[in-house]
Amino acid sequence: MGEDGSPPLVVRAGEGEDIDAAGVRHVFALTAGQTGGRVGLEEFTVPPGAVGARPHVHADHDEVFVVLDGELTLTTAGDAVVLGPGDTAAALRGTVHGYRNDTEQPARALCVYTPAGYEQYFRDVHAAVAAGQEPTPELLGRLRARYGTTSA
Repeated sequence: MGEDGSPPLVVRAGEGEDIDAAGVRHVFALTAGQTGGRVGLEEFTVPPGAVGARPHVHADHDEVFVVLDGELTLTTAGDAVVLGPGDTAAALRGTVHGYRNDTEQPARALCVYTPAGYEQYFRDVHAAVAAGQEPTPELLGRLRARYGTTSA
């Protein structure tokens, strides 16, 4: 139970907020609104051959990735690391990172945000694309900047 006696947050499979952001599917199980801004949790799926996120840096939050299925190639300031099922990577504030799927199979992973709130970036991307805007690096950079994130 929480400090106030409230029960734990429970989100059943399929109950999260489902968003397509420029071809990557994000399902948010925990958001800032649910956790008082403490932590966010999403499952995301990157299609075969797709870039999930170009290299960028967060100033205001940390991210932890856990690959569930397939492979993600995590890009950093100088290296690329292939992550497979069960592998974990932490992109702490100030760490250059991005990810892509270099395989012919979908890649599925979890991402934990702390503090929460970065899920709003993906909502913004979804809204911009739904309004007819192309998800160019320039547009994504402008949207990221709202959340303490810069392109690397």
